[in-house]
Amino acid sequence: MLSAWILLLAAAVAGVTSKETDAVPQFDLVRLSEGYHGLVAEDTTLVEMQPPIRALPDVCTFRIVNRHHGEAPFVIRLRDDMTGEAELMAKHSLNCEKRKNYKFDITAISCTGVESQNVTVHVKVSDVNEYAPVFVEPSYVKDVDEGRLYEEVLTLQADDQDCSPKYGDICRYELLTRDQPFTIDSEGVIRNTEPLDYEKSHNHILSVVAYDCGMKRSQPVMVTIKVNRVCRIGWKGIPDQVEYSPGSGRQELFPAASLELCNVPCRVERVQARVTLTTTHIGKGCDRDTYSVAAQRKMCGASSASVELLPAPGAGREWTAGLHSDEGHEGDLIYQFEGDHSGAVVPESVLHHNLTNIFTISTWLKHKSHPGMDKHVKEHILCTADDHKMNRHHTALFVRNCRLILLLRRESTEANLNTFQPAEWRWKLSQVCDNEWHHYSLHVNFPEVTLYVDGHLFRPENGESPEVIDDWPLHPTRGINTTMSVGACWQGSEGSMKHGLTGYLAGLSVLVGGLESPRVLSCLTRCQEALDTPAMELLQPSMELLTNNEMTQITIEGNNITNMETLIHRIAYINSRDFPTPGRRPISVVANILCDSGKSFKVDPAQSFVMVMQPHQPSIELNGTTNFAEEYESFRQGLRVFPDVSIYLSPAAEEATAPTPGGQLDECIVSVYPSLNPDHETLLLPDNLISELGLASSTTRQGATISGAHTTRHYQSILRQIHYANRKPAYYLNRAFKLSCSELGGRFTSNEYVQTVTVIHPQLSVEDKTPDMIDPSTPTNHSPLSSPVLPARPPHGQHSPNGGPLPHHNPPPAPAHARVSAHHVEVKPPHDVKDKYFTSNIMEGAAVNSAGHAVTIIIVVCVGFLVFMVVLGVIRVRAAHTRGANQDLADTEMAWDDTSLNITVNPMEQQLGMPETQQLRDDDDDDDDSSDDGSNFNDDLDSSDEEEGKPKELEWDDSTLKM
Repeated sequence: MLSAWILLLAAAVAGVTSKETDAVPQFDLVRLSEGYHGLVAEDTTLVEMQPPIRALPDVCTFRIVNRHHGEAPFVIRLRDDMTGEAELMAKHSLNCEKRKNYKFDITAISCTGVESQNVTVHVKVSDVNEYAPVFVEPSYVKDVDEGRLYEEVLTLQADDQDCSPKYGDICRYELLTRDQPFTIDSEGVIRNTEPLDYEKSHNHILSVVAYDCGMKRSQPVMVTIKVNRVCRIGWKGIPDQVEYSPGSGRQELFPAASLELCNVPCRVERVQARVTLTTTHIGKGCDRDTYSVAAQRKMCGASSASVELLPAPGAGREWTAGLHSDEGHEGDLIYQFEGDHSGAVVPESVLHHNLTNIFTISTWLKHKSHPGMDKHVKEHILCTADDHKMNRHHTALFVRNCRLILLLRRESTEANLNTFQPAEWRWKLSQVCDNEWHHYSLHVNFPEVTLYVDGHLFRPENGESPEVIDDWPLHPTRGINTTMSVGACWQGSEGSMKHGLTGYLAGLSVLVGGLESPRVLSCLTRCQEALDTPAMELLQPSMELLTNNEMTQITIEGNNITNMETLIHRIAYINSRDFPTPGRRPISVVANILCDSGKSFKVDPAQSFVMVMQPHQPSIELNGTTNFAEEYESFRQGLRVFPDVSIYLSPAAEEATAPTPGGQLDECIVSVYPSLNPDHETLLLPDNLISELGLASSTTRQGATISGAHTTRHYQSILRQIHYANRKPAYYLNRAFKLSCSELGGRFTSNEYVQTVTVIHPQLSVEDKTPDMIDPSTPTNHSPLSSPVLPARPPHGQHSPNGGPLPHHNPPPAPAHARVSAHHVEVKPPHDVKDKYFTSNIMEGAAVNSAGHAVTIIIVVCVGFLVFMVVLGVIRVRAAHTRGANQDLADTEMAWDDTSLNITVNPMEQQLGMPETQQLRDDDDDDDDSSDDGSNFNDDLDSSDEEEGKPKELEWDDSTLKM
């Protein structure tokens, strides 16, 4: 019975053990239906699983169970028997291009052979960029027509064998050939960026490559684009731009131009070609503004009696100061007028209002029509009207309804009051309202009036004379004068300007009693840049060549197309300015074709530019002796500021001012710092020479200005004759003058030349010293030193080492410019002088200017020591007198600070026959601007006679003096 229970217990234990060891392995997936996912690259065999393959418990191996999924080139093996993790490996490198995805089942097997439930594994093969793109075609050829812009010339295509979009798609095409008028986009579409020209290139050969999205590049493919010649009516061989170097003279513009007529649908009877140069944006219609109006008038030989009514603002020309103007650096000074309130009154001292029966009015005018403006509104250029009470216009030049009108009313004293006489002349001009610069000159020889426009006599196209309106003379009045104004007309009854001009004026001048020469007008308006015509011998009998007055347009007309092209080849651009305004000048070439049927058609215009290059800049150099020194007397009498200044112009600067020999300047400016003190300083110009040369000048406290175009030789002569005078030169250690000159209206300026003039201050000479003051070892030097050195006074009450007063010695005589008392002299600078520069000069002049004179310093030290020994005794003897004398000397001529500089003079000089000292005069205090509280101590160098015969101020009490 016992044995039976043992058998039963053993069987039970064996059953339990058998159940534990036969457990089924389980994969650790949350959902078995999702399975495992893996990724393997083409160039590797290890599959990266997500999540890792893992099964428990008691797993000894894994097995691939491939059910209806095709081949599964993988193996699976246990990696870690403790965790039950497995790894999946490819048996060999996989090829994405053949198969991208694999699907199979796996199972886990326990050590006892128990298998788990099957789980699906998904493996994806990742691509590697192993293939480069390849173009579909080995090469490409395409024909296109010239003269067109194509949206698509040709589309290229390339393929890539890689299996993924990243490496198998084409992402970019690149054009390797540079400097070709083509582009290619990411789709492989080739386009041309400009119309192709058969004459430039018959075909274009391009090299193109393709890139996949992994940036692997293909081999280049050759693309040939052939250009087909297409004949179109129009200009060929016109360059886009022609560069012009200043000073290069005549330059042909279109040496290869041709007019293509192709198959004109008619028989050509006549062809007209026109070349036009556009210069409205340069200066006053062309590049003519090298010089100012005044300089141009002078060079063209205009009458010097002409009066300029719009000069640059300045001394005596204040009436233009309130007008709006440009900087004037390009030559002419241009004034802008903006209606009724922008006019300016011209002083009668400038121009007498009675212009007589013969006179000339000339001006530059830029004016345009104003839409919406009443056509009866007057816009005055020049007007003479009643100054008050009434509004009668006596003489006027104005614009109304695009007409230029001259009003000239006869005064009651000049004509019969009952006689009609011409009073108004009206010219209808297109130029008046074209918003471009034109020069107008009216020649009046009453009753005849002639108009010149742009230097040419104006002749209306219809041949009619100007409209002339007659009127009665002005009735007599009493106490009514006239007011002359520019840019508007003075309304005397209202006391304001009316009928103002809206436009631009420059160079408004009036010549009374004479008529300007037409030759002068032609010279004044001559454009410095223009088109130059071909030689006339090239013109065949059947052809015509016409130009406008400004030489900015050339027209060729005839039936010989070959001769027309020959003439076009020889048309040139020329700019006679040595320093032209740089920039572009547009040029257009047009043609009109006339058929024998009477039908005509226009050829598309060709556009080009003349690019005027930047000219080489000229230079003006001023040089000379920049420093010199003079004595007091030279400053008082006046000395030349620039005695040897020289003006040098570079070759470029001389060319700029041609045809004047040796070049010319138009302004020189002298600046003085600090400003001149008018109480004792003057700057004198050679006015007679300036007037003789026709130049203008002005002087202020800040310096002087000489202006007007003239030769450098004459400017140099004027500068060398400029004088500076100073009645009180001791106030300064030196004086600085800055000089600069310019030409071409200030476009080119010189260097800043600084001239320094040093004041030589007087000092004691050897002859003025007593024998015991002269060091025998010091050589005698009679030359005056640059500044005075005064011995210092010893401290009050100082004694000798033995306790007694210092021994008495004869001190040196005081300088002639010092005021003398019984004991000491105090010299102070004026207390109201606030100029730091001036103060430092006065206080430092004695030491600074003599720093280099070692011998002088030794003498001064010795003299100072001797004086130091004498002073104490004198002071003790005359202590009481010292206080009174010091009070008397409170206002000295040049008052110095007596805390550091005193002179003690031996009163025994009178008894010993020493030269009598001079007492300086006390000048009245000047105002603050003069900086002259006390008078100049040097003034008394010339006034020694005033003190002769006066009683001596020195008193001497020798009651306590022991000799």
